Amino acid sequence: MGAPLRNAAAILAAAPLLVWPALYNGYPLLFSDTGGFLAQTLVPLMLWDKPWVYGPFLHLFHWRVSLWLPLAAQALVVSHMLWLTGRVIWGARPLRHLLLCLFAGALTTAPFTVALLMPDVFTAPVVLALFLLGFGAERLGRAETLWVGIVAAIGIAAHLAHLPLAAALAALGLVLTFRLRPALRMAAPIAAAIGLLLATNLAGHGVLSLSPHGATFLLARLQADGPAARTLAALCPERGWTLCAGRDRLPMDSDMFLWDPASPLNRDAAGNARFLAGAVLSGEAREIVRETLRREPLPVLRAMVANTLRQAVMAGAGDVIAQPRADIEAATIVRIREFLPARELAAWEASLQAQRVLADRLMPLAPLHAAVLALAAAGAVVAAIRAAWRGDVRAVALVLCVVGGALANAFVSGALSKPHHRYQARIAWLIPVAAVIAWPAPRPVRGRRLVFSA
Repeated sequence: MGAPLRNAAAILAAAPLLVWPALYNGYPLLFSDTGGFLAQTLVPLMLWDKPWVYGPFLHLFHWRVSLWLPLAAQALVVSHMLWLTGRVIWGARPLRHLLLCLFAGALTTAPFTVALLMPDVFTAPVVLALFLLGFGAERLGRAETLWVGIVAAIGIAAHLAHLPLAAALAALGLVLTFRLRPALRMAAPIAAAIGLLLATNLAGHGVLSLSPHGATFLLARLQADGPAARTLAALCPERGWTLCAGRDRLPMDSDMFLWDPASPLNRDAAGNARFLAGAVLSGEAREIVRETLRREPLPVLRAMVANTLRQAVMAGAGDVIAQPRADIEAATIVRIREFLPARELAAWEASLQAQRVLADRLMPLAPLHAAVLALAAAGAVVAAIRAAWRGDVRAVALVLCVVGGALANAFVSGALSKPHHRYQARIAWLIPVAAVIAWPAPRPVRGRRLVFSA
């Protein structure tokens, strides 16, 4: 078998290692939001709270035949991005790639993210893709560079949290290389993602905006932390905001504020349900957020820091495998029942997730994941120092990109939304993986200066 075939075989063989929870479950892992993404093309519809990107990605592979097909695509994308990252630093090592994916699958939360049909799967590939464009482009072919850019652009656009994450990594690339060309390579997929978001929002919502109703989410966070609730208490009813009617019930949990049918956002003063409240009141939400930032900048900043730190240490798989079946049934299974073959519904019903036993069987892995992540945080620092001493700038850059990405993700998810284990688990698994990749640095080169360039 020639080298290209061996390399391709390693990428293919590693893919199942990254989705073993789905194989064990008997069906791809589903979340309540999965149904919304399926509906984006199957109904079709534009969701006020989600970019119109991941749904088309799912449809590109399932074609109303099976959700196993997009799951396979996710596994192959992640395996290939890990392969390219390893090749840039190690060279082409098929056995090492298999062992790396075995490590990621067995000891980290990677497979719980890759096996889940949610745009979270793109968080880690976005980090790896931007690293490759910024620090490993000279070791990629033209077609590979184009492919990495496409993965990055789709991944950034698929989840609004990925846009500021990618911007932070591009800024880091500029600081490390102090060169325009690598920074532009990293910025190109960000620009493409922005164009995709603007175009889809203009077509679907009639607004040229990256996030037409994003202010509603920030208001949910600010009222839960207290500052926005105090703004409403101080300025209502004079300002005439619709939410003034429910100010006495605030602050409340941000998820309840957004999604509980009885929350002040979703019920009017007479107790009537407000249809698409998050979208309808987004203009008012912008006003309240703006006024809150003007009135209480320091309390807002303190809350953001606290939520970022909290999110940074929340990285378990429980959010993925322990969501109540009723939530999945209400939003996702209804789409499978309506649009996919009957065998898909039967496969779901036979799955461990549907039988409510998946969490009980897999949660014993949680302490192992936490221990590996804790050790990896120190291991990544040691690996980066060791690589710097030996002059392996790419290995150092990889660790810095992964750690920087994890911190940026903690800020975006924790400070601007709400700390959840799933939000950090989708990227935290890259820390031990980066430590492993960065460790086998080349022999030291005496007098070599550490210069980040690509």
